[in-house]
Amino acid sequence: MHKIGVIGLGNVGTTVAHILLMQGMVDELVLIDQNEKKVAAEYNDFGDSFAQTAHSAVIKQNDYRELADADIIVTAFGDIKATDRTGDRFAELPINLRNAREVGEKIKDSGFNGILINISNPFDAIVDALQKATGIRYDRIFGTGTLLDTSRMQRAVGDHFNEAPQNVDGYVLGEHGDSQFTAWSTIHIDGKPLTALADEGKINLNELATQIKNGAFTIMAGKGYTCFGVASCAVKIIEAIFSDKHTLMPVSAFMEKYDCYVGYPAVIGRNGIEDLPEVKLTDEEEEKLAHSAKVIKEKTAD
Repeated sequence: MHKIGVIGLGNVGTTVAHILLMQGMVDELVLIDQNEKKVAAEYNDFGDSFAQTAHSAVIKQNDYRELADADIIVTAFGDIKATDRTGDRFAELPINLRNAREVGEKIKDSGFNGILINISNPFDAIVDALQKATGIRYDRIFGTGTLLDTSRMQRAVGDHFNEAPQNVDGYVLGEHGDSQFTAWSTIHIDGKPLTALADEGKINLNELATQIKNGAFTIMAGKGYTCFGVASCAVKIIEAIFSDKHTLMPVSAFMEKYDCYVGYPAVIGRNGIEDLPEVKLTDEEEEKLAHSAKVIKEKTAD
């Protein structure tokens, strides 16, 4: 039996819940949002679909007590309009810091003892606030981090070479924001190092880096929010936890080296972050990672 709570039923939280239900990954689903009418609407809308779908689940509404025996909580609260107005993911920081403290206290009071995955922007800062509010161990509370940015990199590289994104390996690291960077030394396509292909003039890495970083705002300009990409990343993490896959993926993990959460490859399994193996980076990439961690800490301290 798998039980998951989703806190925040905006575009992303609702999409996560929908994917979990359609894929039969959850037996009990707890939906929580400060907008009670929205919770009731989603509860009834999901319920109307069950007669026509292969899977269904028991759904509970707006009851933090139901989180006591949940396996996983996904936090997806926020105000996407703040980001839309400024183009800056940190525009949601003051709003979501308040949300994180309030929600975190309620999660703590519920007796929850599972794994928490944060999607609320800015990922790295908000998961830190949630950790402080809940007291959950660092290996059991983390964010989706740069997994989405890595997906965008895989798509961009794959499109360039007319290959499936699944054939592209490697990572985007650092902040889920302006200071993120693609660790080109880690990127391979069909087993071939991308840096070697760049040296041969087959790809322009600078142009590609800009495309990857600006991917979200292309979507935002068209429909005002993103949902499918990041929701799929959260579901992939959940699947790795439930199946104990020990999958290496770049999430927003707490790194003692930098004393903050930052996007870095972590091994995800039944217990959350099972390991943070050292990934070999170039000296330049190490400097970029340290800089990105510094940016996160400075913005969080403001």
